[in-house]
Formats: sequence, structure tokens, C-alpha cells
Amino acid sequence: MLHEWLQREHVKRWWSKHETFENVSEHYLPAILGSDPTQLYVIERDDRAAGFIQTYLVTDYPEYAALTGAGEGVAGVDLFLAEEEQTGRGFGSRVIAEFVRGVVFATPTTTACVADPDADNRASIRAFEKAGFAAIREFQDPHDDNRVHVLMRLERAS
Repeated sequence: MLHEWLQREHVKRWWSKHETFENVSEHYLPAILGSDPTQLYVIERDDRAAGFIQTYLVTDYPEYAALTGAGEGVAGVDLFLAEEEQTGRGFGSRVIAEFVRGVVFATPTTTACVADPDADNRASIRAFEKAGFAAIREFQDPHDDNRVHVLMRLERAS
């Protein structure tokens, strides 16, 4: 299912290129088996799989931590919706808000959450803004053809 979703044009445009089933397996299987610290989830809507979301501690990925300067106690989150028709209708921002509140901030030591949508992905940036995130700065990602990304951040409420 994840492999098929990653081949959809509206997903493929913004997500890393995992074109073969083997690529997808190599990338995600370590997290599924527990040898990679990223936590993977399927988004559900009306008892149907509707997308993918993941979270991780930024400091578990030193290159990314240095690139973003996010700091200690900060989690990252990435997601996509499987059906293009679900985008631009508020569903993504609701998923982000509920996931960050119920999963990311369920860990008491997590002080903030970041995301880094592509700067050209206005819909994603808007979804994060509607979920309470603020754009902090832009940066070039050397692992994504030096594309510009927007670092979005949400602080844990006091």
C-alpha cells in the first residue's frame, strides 16, 4: 500500500523517490522492525487507510539536526494524504493538529515539533500553519537536490 501511494503523482512530487517496492522496503522496514527510531503510522478516515504520517526525534538524525538547527527535545513530523481529492479541504491540518497533540506531545520531554515542506508546496505549508505551526526560516536540503524547504515549528503549549 505504501509503495503504491508513493507512486501517485500528488505524493511523488513532494516525497523522496522510492520507485521500486524494494526501495520502499529498504527505506521503511528498519523502522517497522524497530532498528530505526522513526515511528510510522497509517492515517485512517472512516475506517479506511487515508495516508501516511511519521515522527522522530530530530537529534536521532544528526545531519538533519545540524541542517535545521531545531535543538534538543524537538520532534519532526512528515505526512501525505493518499487521495489527492482529500488535499486542500482541511483534513490534513486536522490530522497534523491531532497527531502532534496526541502522539508527538504525548512524550513529556518533547518541547517542540518541526516539519519541512518544500517551499513550493503551498498547500502543505498552509496545512501546517492551520495546525498552529509557524514558518521559521528556509533552507536548502542537500539530500533533496538542494531544493528549498520551509522549516515550520510548533512549540508545546505551556
